[in-house]
Amino acid sequence: MFLYDNISILVTLLNIGLAGFVIFLERRNVASTWAWLMVLLFLPVVGFVAYIILGQNLSKRKMYKLERETELRLAGVIDAQRSEFKERAMPFRDPVMNRYRDLMYMNLMSSSAFYTQNNDVRIFTDGREKFDSLLAAIKEAKESIHLLYYIVKDDGLGNRLLDALIEKASEGVEVRFLYDHIGSSRLSSRFLQRLTRAGGQAAAFFPSKIPYLNIRVNYRNHRKLVVVDGKYGYIGGFNVGDEYLGLDPRLGYWRDTHLRIEGSAVLQMQIQFMLDWNLASTSKVMPDEKYFPPSGLQGKVGVQIVSSGPNFSIEHTRNVYLKMIHSAKECIYIQTPYFIPDESVLTALKMAVLSGVDVRIMIPGRPDKRMVYWASYSYLGDLLQLGMRCFLYDRGFLHAKTIVVDGEIASVGTANFDIRSFRLNFEVNAVLYDTATADRLREIFVEDMGYCRELTYEMYHNRTRAEHFRESCIRLLSPIL
Repeated sequence: MFLYDNISILVTLLNIGLAGFVIFLERRNVASTWAWLMVLLFLPVVGFVAYIILGQNLSKRKMYKLERETELRLAGVIDAQRSEFKERAMPFRDPVMNRYRDLMYMNLMSSSAFYTQNNDVRIFTDGREKFDSLLAAIKEAKESIHLLYYIVKDDGLGNRLLDALIEKASEGVEVRFLYDHIGSSRLSSRFLQRLTRAGGQAAAFFPSKIPYLNIRVNYRNHRKLVVVDGKYGYIGGFNVGDEYLGLDPRLGYWRDTHLRIEGSAVLQMQIQFMLDWNLASTSKVMPDEKYFPPSGLQGKVGVQIVSSGPNFSIEHTRNVYLKMIHSAKECIYIQTPYFIPDESVLTALKMAVLSGVDVRIMIPGRPDKRMVYWASYSYLGDLLQLGMRCFLYDRGFLHAKTIVVDGEIASVGTANFDIRSFRLNFEVNAVLYDTATADRLREIFVEDMGYCRELTYEMYHNRTRAEHFRESCIRLLSPIL
């Protein structure tokens, strides 16, 4: 009894101390703080262990470091663009984009996302088309192939990609393959050894230093980036696995959105890959002109590559979405598999609906993560009541992460409309400034509506009390889902 009392006192003191640390030292978001305090209060021992594993704050750590010369060169580009924006001297190939100058400036100043407008962009919504294009680009590679995926599976598609990489590595092309250790936890050492034996390199992002225990499990590199010869870049929602070709009978057809970019925007994608690679690998890749060939392309699409992650104190992705929502005059079309907005994004969407903007959100009709799906419904209810329209995609699983505003600007990338993507995951999005491209994405949304059933407020309101109660409870934990 005496031992039990002492243990209880010790656990109580540890919980109080940890609660004080969360409140006074970590200075987290208020919603996240309350969510963690609830966990610590109701699950004293489990909550303490969960916080140690899941609750680290990485924003105070300088994780990424650029080589000095590259950093100075990038700073020079940013300073020059800042002056052009300040002096309103930036010549836009699409005059409509002049009204989004403030969004471009914000991305430049907060996340060093320099603006380029000589890009060509191809949109993929089908996995077979995307991977056929990627494998063709890999086959033609002459210098380097850099790949980063959150999920890579040792299956049919995974081995097709691996075979293509092995062939190029054996020809002397530099192949660097980076994967998230948690997302690709089932990837075998045999799979990776096949590549390294051929001369390629592989690295895991935030690997477990202790078997079965990863204290950074909550911070995932959710980015999907491929850069070939510094000329062609792929960015979007598709991971690597047969399910992304629609071959998983449980999920059915896989509906995603991915981009192939050619032009100067690829240079920033290359920089982001190198930063991630050098953080994960002991074999550093040094900046070299061969990785950053000059682009003579005369494309017409304006692009900024915006990266975000828990290492930043500013939530870049959320701010992009906020700014885009606030700029809307006519319509906002959003596709996301998970909809768990923070209070600022939810308020911005409410204001848009109340201002007469046509706000439409599309989510999967069948969930892959039930708790997240239940939380999503609770937020959708708030917006449906005001007049927002919601569509449930039933053809298969919707995994696209897109937002289109007024058919003029858009964002396509890896970040969902959820708090995890805003604060916990390492993400990257391409912000697109081109009326033709944005309008095409809007058309794709409308085409997808043909595979949807609309969720009305009446349908939402008439669900059982048990469903409403369940969703309200899960919503309390949404900041840490």
